[in-house]
Amino acid sequence: MSDKSERHGLPRPLAQTRAIDPFIVMDVMGEANRREAGGEDIIHMEVGQPATPAPRAARERAQRALAAERLGYTEALGLPALRERIAGYMTERYGVRVGPERVVVTAGSSAGFVLAFLALLEHGDAFGLPSPGYPCYRQILKALGLRPHLIETSGQGRWMPTAADIERLAADGAAGLLLASPNNPTGTMALGPRLAELAQACERQKLWLISDEIYHGLEYDAPAETALQHSEAAIVVNSFSKYFSMTGWRIGWLVVPEALTRTIERLAQNLYISPPAISQIAALGAFDGLDELEEIKSRYARNRAMLLEELPRAGLESILPADGAFYLYADISRYTGDSAAFAKTMLRETGVAVTPGIDFDPDRGNSYLRLCYAGAEHDMREAARRIAAWLKAQ
Repeated sequence: MSDKSERHGLPRPLAQTRAIDPFIVMDVMGEANRREAGGEDIIHMEVGQPATPAPRAARERAQRALAAERLGYTEALGLPALRERIAGYMTERYGVRVGPERVVVTAGSSAGFVLAFLALLEHGDAFGLPSPGYPCYRQILKALGLRPHLIETSGQGRWMPTAADIERLAADGAAGLLLASPNNPTGTMALGPRLAELAQACERQKLWLISDEIYHGLEYDAPAETALQHSEAAIVVNSFSKYFSMTGWRIGWLVVPEALTRTIERLAQNLYISPPAISQIAALGAFDGLDELEEIKSRYARNRAMLLEELPRAGLESILPADGAFYLYADISRYTGDSAAFAKTMLRETGVAVTPGIDFDPDRGNSYLRLCYAGAEHDMREAARRIAAWLKAQ
């Protein structure tokens, strides 16, 4: 018997669900948590989440709502007050005017990607994904019966695609491009005119552009631009998880062309009913905590500067100084050609949990590790010390 489900009298899974790969970072986190529960001293650099809670204003607003409100379903597109506040934030941050009717509140950015893909694409369509990139893009597309079209990028090009890549996408019949700037896992951004060039190339080739902006707010040398500054047709995906330090609240948003709003609303009604009411209320409060969030960002900046000094000394010389997010993407080819085994051994022997690059790049990721520096400053310094001592022994 070739399929375990058949041995139990269950129907065989659909082909596209059998093709879904694990999200390796979650497996690493699970193993790290088991070791921690067993008494080991673990430093978490594997999962991309802040070590800090939601801002105080968000938590206080949620507490008041828990004490006084029913917290039933909201509208499928989200609380009108939150949609208006997000629209205002787009203007405050980028100078872009977005009507609240174009804002869709989602159950995290993950739900936003599902809604966007379903609204834009037909079964079997291909969509362009720069590689290395967030692995769930690929798996969501495959689960929906769509095809990831990987675009190989390089460190020399700051891990970003080019206008020529867009032309090749169109020639290959892909329906669009998903761009993350800052990027996960590399932390690099489409700087200078590059974002405008990519947006204009998508418009010229009549391709959809989905801009993953969940790390906006976390930039260190130059501010990130929204794709909406360069294309009214762009679809923006954002989240309260990263800059707003609210990963477990599972709350995000889309900005879409108004013509797509009703399509996405119908999908949201049927797939999710509505985003969590308590999380939406907390998100409204989060906008009152921007000073606190900027202080958290300054801690990331100190971690980044320290690691970019210490890790090359330890033997990880090939790391681009990430423009944003809270990741470093390190070349480990001098040590191994198997990043998964390398990360597993590092966890076992040093207690530092990191993510193998194979999660982000199925072709070249065996030569890379991703390290998240969103943890406490003393933990990040201790991690650098442990890694340095361990690498010297390799």
